[in-house]
Amino acid sequence: MSFSLTTVKNDFDLSLRRLFDLIAPRRCVVCGHRLSVHEDYLCAVCDWQLPRTNFAAQPYDNPVAHYFFGRIPVERAASWLYYRSKDRVGGIVREAKYLGRDDICRWLGEAAAREFTEENFFEGIDAIVPVPLTRRRRRKRGYNQCYEIARGIAAVTGIKVVDGAVRRVLFNRSQATLRGEARRNNVEGVFRLVKPERLAGKHVLLVDDIVTTGATLLSCAGEVSKAGDVVISIMTICKSAT
Repeated sequence: MSFSLTTVKNDFDLSLRRLFDLIAPRRCVVCGHRLSVHEDYLCAVCDWQLPRTNFAAQPYDNPVAHYFFGRIPVERAASWLYYRSKDRVGGIVREAKYLGRDDICRWLGEAAAREFTEENFFEGIDAIVPVPLTRRRRRKRGYNQCYEIARGIAAVTGIKVVDGAVRRVLFNRSQATLRGEARRNNVEGVFRLVKPERLAGKHVLLVDDIVTTGATLLSCAGEVSKAGDVVISIMTICKSAT
């Protein structure tokens, strides 16, 4: 009788998950309903209702890519979901970003990456660079949500995460409270390229959680470009719908 070790392991993992679900049932992060053994974080209904942008299908010409036209050369750019603070995506992002759920951040990265992979979005990319936080804010939050998202993307794509090549040296105030030109002024000069040799000559994917005007990513991309002979692409989990 022939058998696959992979099949045996998968069956064991499934049985183990069933046991854990009996002891401590997992709940959908949106509706709170109990998850099936084949579901992670979202139930099938809530997953189906996620407001997907489908930008990865047109990574050279979509509203996120347009933020950077005429400002800085960007190879491709896309967001996975539309974001409104009071809808189901807003709830997921709040848990991931502010309530200590770094595991949700990684899951978001994995889920987005699986769908983006279907569009060959990651073709030719050499390194993933998460938008950094200042050390103070990282200590206060306990983690950088963008780094955890990047880890999730890396788990699906196999692309290396390069953390620490760019630092955030200033934090003026939250971008969420600002609009338009004030956003751009708020992030001017807040990033610094400290290890250009880690990015030079590479196709770099910048990763952020939410893009609203592109000001933060534009500032970070400007520093990354100083490494020399760098191609920049951009991926975010969400694009603000407002």
